[in-house]
Amino acid sequence: MSFTFQMMTQEQAECIANTWKYEGEYAFYDISADEEDLAEFLDEGRRGNATFSVLNEGKLVGFFSFIDLNDGTIEIGLGMKPGMTGKGKGQEFTEAGLEFARSKYSPSAFSLSVATFNQRAIKVYKKSGFTALGTFIQKTNGGSHEFLKMEYHL
Repeated sequence: MSFTFQMMTQEQAECIANTWKYEGEYAFYDISADEEDLAEFLDEGRRGNATFSVLNEGKLVGFFSFIDLNDGTIEIGLGMKPGMTGKGKGQEFTEAGLEFARSKYSPSAFSLSVATFNQRAIKVYKKSGFTALGTFIQKTNGGSHEFLKMEYHL
């Protein structure tokens, strides 16, 4: 699969927020599941130049956000189109995002946080080179949830 990255448009942000709905426990990742996350995702100014749409053959299949932590680390947020999840494409998608970020930012490390129930994603991130640092509790989606902090050193 070949992925291209472009700055996210408002139309793409609205499409993701309004139509990407995950099944079962993965509904946790619906952008609309948390009012604050939704407001930030839909605000073009807050997305700034750090959120990118991922296209395959001209179709929107995912997104990545990259936050420079000013210590050489880029913090990553990402999402795949619901119909693509669970089909063995996660590692290729993740590694394409890492390669894009390497060329754009030249970081020394990447970090990300993932809900601990999401063993499917944790497995993908480990295969892509991330290691687990530890867990923490974060308030989001109307409650407190456990997340795993992961890091990848270049």
